[in-house]
Amino acid sequence: MTNQPVTKTIEIPENVYINNSESATLTLDCSPQITENATKSQSNNGGKTGILQKIKGGTLLVVGYLLSPLCWWNDLIINLPIAYGFGYVISLWRSEWFFGAAIAGYWLSNLVGIVLMQMGTKDILQTTAKKRSFKHEIFSGVLTSTAYTAVIVALVYFHVLDLSAILPIEVQL
Repeated sequence: MTNQPVTKTIEIPENVYINNSESATLTLDCSPQITENATKSQSNNGGKTGILQKIKGGTLLVVGYLLSPLCWWNDLIINLPIAYGFGYVISLWRSEWFFGAAIAGYWLSNLVGIVLMQMGTKDILQTTAKKRSFKHEIFSGVLTSTAYTAVIVALVYFHVLDLSAILPIEVQL
C-alpha cells in the first residue's frame, strides 16, 4: 500500500457557510466539519467589521427612511422635489411627458428608499454571513412602492390631494 493522496470531489451544501474565523475539514465519510479557530487578531477584526456593518446599516436605514413612503413629511421636502426635477429633466426632451416622468421619479425615489431600508435593516440585524438576494429585495421594494404610488395617484386623480400649489400645471388625465 502506497501513500498516494486520494482525490474526491464533493459538493458542499448551500446552507454551509464558513466565516473567516472558521476552517473546514473533511471526515473519512467526506462530510464537512467546521471548527472555530479564531485568533485574537481575527476576533478583534470581526468586532470592527460588525460595528462598521451596523453603522453602514444605520446610515442606509436613515437615508432609506427619508426617501420611503413611511416618513410622513418627506414627500413635500424630499420626494416631490426629486420627482419634479426628474419630470423637468425628462420634459426638456418631450414637454408632454412631464407628469408621467414626475410620477416615475416619485415612484423611483420611494423604491430606492424602501430598498435602502431593507438593506440597512439586514445589515443591522444580521449576525451571520448569509447570501443576499438582491432580486428578492428589488422585487419586494417594487411591489411596496408600486402599491403606495398607486394610492397617491388615485388620491390626486380623485382630487382628494390638491397639488396645484406645488405643481402649478394643468393636467388632463
